[in-house]
Amino acid sequence: MKTAVVKCGGSVIGELSDSFFQSMKEMMKNGYRIVFVHGGGPEINSMLEKLHVKSEFKDGLRVTSKEVLDIAELVLAGSTNRKLVRMLQSHGIEAIGINSSDHRILQADFINQDELGYVGDVTSVHQEFIQNLCEQGVLPVLTPIGLGPNHTILNVNADHAASAIAKALQADRFLMVTDVDGVLHKGELLSTLTEKEANSFIKEGVINGGMIPKVTSALNAFSEYVNHVHIVSGKKSFYNAGKWYGTELTKEKVTV
Repeated sequence: MKTAVVKCGGSVIGELSDSFFQSMKEMMKNGYRIVFVHGGGPEINSMLEKLHVKSEFKDGLRVTSKEVLDIAELVLAGSTNRKLVRMLQSHGIEAIGINSSDHRILQADFINQDELGYVGDVTSVHQEFIQNLCEQGVLPVLTPIGLGPNHTILNVNADHAASAIAKALQADRFLMVTDVDGVLHKGELLSTLTEKEANSFIKEGVINGGMIPKVTSALNAFSEYVNHVHIVSGKKSFYNAGKWYGTELTKEKVTV
């Protein structure tokens, strides 16, 4: 069996199409076990605004006070996770939603408590537990919430959480689901992109705006085992009859 880790940003969850879920079912028919990791930024922002709680970002990470953490966990483990599980089940995919601080699925440590508050990076992944769920034919839907030192709960960037899970599971493929088809160059979709090309395009401004963190996170997902990284659209089919759609990022070939 092959493993694929799918990271879905909070901004695209509400736009996931029937074709997207059909692609997931196609993957499963073709021997893939799928693990979902989701964010929830827009919904967290909305809830913070409703409750008049201020929130800011530093170096792309949400500065997380105890109050912000409580709201982020409420949204991620509550409404966002529930919504995604229900969507999967309504499309005939057996799924279970789990808050990743439970059962030490994600263990994390503070990045910089003084500057960022309750924000962590993953230190270990309970991969056996995740694999056991997959072996039972259940698709795990995981939040980016980690268990920190002394049972502290930490907010983890969803891209970082998904990358860590992909590496721990030695996933064959890592998919970043977005609201666009993939990486465009002169209006044309790039079906493949090497690490070198991606870094050059970022420097040249070809890859810009919100696509920069998507591409850099995709590049960071590469490991000894994770060799296939895709940026795909959640609004349409991304896999059909063994063919991938979107942009596949490829490792540079090492010559000896």
